Amino acid sequence: MLRLAIQKSGRLSEDSLKLIRECGITFISSSLKLKTESTNFPLEILYLRDDDIPGYVADGVADIGIVGENVLVEEGMQALAVEQLGFSKCRLSLAVPKADEYSDITDLEGKNIATSYPNLLQSYLQEKGVQAHIHTISGSVEIAPSIGLADAICDIVSSGSTLISNGLKEVERVFKSQAVLIANENLNADKKQILEKLLFRIHAVQRAQKAKYILLNTPNEKIAEISRLLPGAKSPSILPLAEEGWSSLHSVVNEDDFWEIIEKLKDAGAQGILVVPIEKMIV
Repeated sequence: MLRLAIQKSGRLSEDSLKLIRECGITFISSSLKLKTESTNFPLEILYLRDDDIPGYVADGVADIGIVGENVLVEEGMQALAVEQLGFSKCRLSLAVPKADEYSDITDLEGKNIATSYPNLLQSYLQEKGVQAHIHTISGSVEIAPSIGLADAICDIVSSGSTLISNGLKEVERVFKSQAVLIANENLNADKKQILEKLLFRIHAVQRAQKAKYILLNTPNEKIAEISRLLPGAKSPSILPLAEEGWSSLHSVVNEDDFWEIIEKLKDAGAQGILVVPIEKMIV
């Protein structure tokens, strides 16, 4: 049995549970329970505070965890990271009152900055050659300037709406973050094997999220030209249609190249183009 620690509430928790379900792992989730066990995979899920997860994994209380990269680096536990997961993306940013004039980071020289991430902030200020007074607080960081506690703040930003509602503006991006999978460095052979199986499923889900399945009809004389436009996992699948002289081509296209390729396919004579989402992709 592999023990997975995730945030007990919030967007990171929701995104983590969504990934686990997309991996075909079933479990009963309840806001009243602090742990649950999968019914079809050797996995137990622990619901913990985000800040506590790296410590629990390092101590072996949990075998693996999903945590914000910002928390992992703040705690100095980057060695636990297995890989980035690509969701729950956000940034750690510096913000000042909207009415303040701001030109560059040197404007914060000697100023008071409130944050829940003193280590990340200190590292950034040192890199920029700026000395400021860091006040470490937990929660409600955005209120610090309005009550006279600080001249600026350094906090997690997703959409920026919270800053705006508190009369603040984002002026510097300190650190880009996303969800990362972490693991205890001393997993036994059995748990490592379960982790490999979990990673196999996660990779299949991630590949599918970055790809589109395309089906199209083409005159046979255009097959070679259109095939060159469809990279696919290997090469396009070609099936004859009932109408003589026509074939159906099936392929997989990367999400980033999707619209550019679609336009080229139409120009090359492709017709009846269908685009289908992919649930899992195993290579």
